Amino acid sequence: MASLTIPEAIPSVAEDCEQLRKAFQGWGTNEDLIISILAHRSATQRRAIRQTYAEIYGEELLKSLDDEISGDFERAVILWTLDPAERDAVLANEAVRKWNPSNRVLIEIACARTSGELFAVRQAYHARFKRSLEEDVAAHTSGDFRKLLVPLVSSYRYEGGEVNVSLAKSEAKVLHENISDKAYDHEELIRILTTRSKAQLIATLNHYNDEFGNPINKDLKSDPKDDFLTGVRAVARCICCPERYFEKVIRFAINGMGTDENALTRVITTRAEVDLKVIKEVYNKRNTVPLDRAVAGDTSGDYEKMLLALLGHGDS
Repeated sequence: MASLTIPEAIPSVAEDCEQLRKAFQGWGTNEDLIISILAHRSATQRRAIRQTYAEIYGEELLKSLDDEISGDFERAVILWTLDPAERDAVLANEAVRKWNPSNRVLIEIACARTSGELFAVRQAYHARFKRSLEEDVAAHTSGDFRKLLVPLVSSYRYEGGEVNVSLAKSEAKVLHENISDKAYDHEELIRILTTRSKAQLIATLNHYNDEFGNPINKDLKSDPKDDFLTGVRAVARCICCPERYFEKVIRFAINGMGTDENALTRVITTRAEVDLKVIKEVYNKRNTVPLDRAVAGDTSGDYEKMLLALLGHGDS
């Protein structure tokens, strides 16, 4: 369930564009006005605003925003204003250009989007960067991670609910054998994780737990400092329990040594129209303070206001 709140009665697209233009003019930028419009419009509405703004004023809205605002607030507004596929393409490009083994952005994009959404991301990446996402992932990652990430970002999983029980049992055995042998990069283990439908993979992992006595994530913790193992766990968790996966990303972003604004911004801007309301509920059950209050306590100013608005906070 989305956390995004949209007013029942909204102005015309042209009126929204006029108000945004006013926010950029005069002495100082009216950040509250920017938030009141963009943080309460759907992807379709934001796309129409960008198109109409360019037609009326001869300038891309994103450029106007870049000229007028800055810092974490700017990044949150820019990412939010982008089309979802274009946003993911930008995030994926940042991930491959600044690749490090602990980066989970590519896994999130490959595992927490539908097959159609991931295909749209690959198209947006190609259009924006004049290269394929698969090409860049192959060029900038190495070793075991290349073997995992290239098929992940290339996948087009079946999304039906059908489950082959005998296949789930046999592939659970394959996974267990490879994990027991510490063959974490085995082609069969990677094939199962990167190609099977969500329903089929959940059935396989449930059978793994029932048959071998441990959840697969527990068996993949043999070396907590191994980034590849952490990545494989993230694949399983992000496909099967995305709300719990993203709750953990937010929790670590807030509770770590200093706030990880990039992770916090990424999750809130990419999930606000998808399942952020559910993520909030998971967070509220898992932690001592509600997510709204935790975000307010770890951020400030216009950045805080923008995130709270996307979280559906009543006062934003």
